[in-house]
Amino acid sequence: MKIIIHQNNRSKVAEIQSDEVVIQKVHDALDIMADADYNGARKIILHEKNIHPDFFKLRTGLAGEILQKFVNYKVQLALIGDFSKYQSKPLHDFIRECNKGNQFFFVQDIEAAIQKLN
Repeated sequence: MKIIIHQNNRSKVAEIQSDEVVIQKVHDALDIMADADYNGARKIILHEKNIHPDFFKLRTGLAGEILQKFVNYKVQLALIGDFSKYQSKPLHDFIRECNKGNQFFFVQDIEAAIQKLN
C-alpha cells in the first residue's frame, strides 16, 4: 500500500494506492485513517478495487460500519470506480444520497475526487 498526498487548497488529501484489497473489515478503515492522519490528511481517496466486494452489498452492513467510523472521526472519503456495474437499486440510491452530502462521495476519477473533497 502506498499513500500519495495531494494538496487541495489548504488541505491534504491522501490517496491510497494498492493492487490489493486494503479494507476488508472495519479495523482496516481505522488503520487507513490513522495512516492518513499521520501524513496530515483528514480526507481520503480510495479506489473501488481496494475495498472488499461486501462493501457494495448493503445487506452485509459493512459499508454502514465503515462509513460510520469516517463520520465518528470526521474524515471525508471519496471512492473512485465504475459503480454502474452494480445492479442493486438500494446501492445506487445510497450512492446518489452520499453524493448529495459532504462526507462521502462516489466518483469516476481522481480529479472528481479531489474536487469533491474541497
